[in-house]
Amino acid sequence: MRIEVISDVVCPWCLIGKRRLERALSERPDINADIHWRPFQLNPDMPDQGRDQKAYYLEKFGSPERVRELTETMTEAGRSEGIDFDFGNIPKAPNTLSAHRLVRWAGSAGVQDQVVEALFRAYFVEARDVGNHQTLVDIGSAAGMDRALLEEFYAAGRDIDLVKGEVEQAAAMGISGVPCFIFEGTYVVQGAQQPAHFLPVIDALSGSPRPKQEAPAGSLN
Repeated sequence: MRIEVISDVVCPWCLIGKRRLERALSERPDINADIHWRPFQLNPDMPDQGRDQKAYYLEKFGSPERVRELTETMTEAGRSEGIDFDFGNIPKAPNTLSAHRLVRWAGSAGVQDQVVEALFRAYFVEARDVGNHQTLVDIGSAAGMDRALLEEFYAAGRDIDLVKGEVEQAAAMGISGVPCFIFEGTYVVQGAQQPAHFLPVIDALSGSPRPKQEAPAGSLN
């Protein structure tokens, strides 16, 4: 079953959604899930060098109280999925275009999900700069990608326009928030839903008889 996940590596709900999808798939061990990660940028206008994280959150959410409220909510949601978000120690809000380029290349190397997981961990747990090319090369090579080839890719500026085009394509599809899960190019689940929300879609597409649950979430058709 082909599942496309449109997400951004600095989106905490995207990591939470990843965990919940994984839990749903664990309940259907007979399903062979073919997961493809697609780019989305929460802030495509972020400077290439990034911005101070605290200043960015304050500008985005309006007040220290609102920032605290939202990060506490996300921290609690993450904890329920075994994720130790460390928002207070993240120094920089990065431009994520280069990270998405790494994710795309990782697909060709057969380690895309591993790289996506490492990027989420690097940003949210280890407080690393996932907009920095050297950090990205380190993450890719740790997943088994060729370090010299990665360095050459970044030095040559490869796939910038291609990845930007994919981001624009997501917007053209009407996707304005992430995560967004597209099953077999047909059914869509928006947001970091609980596993019970994914299961009816998986069952409808697999044709497997299951106990009656809620109807599929939506369709692209």
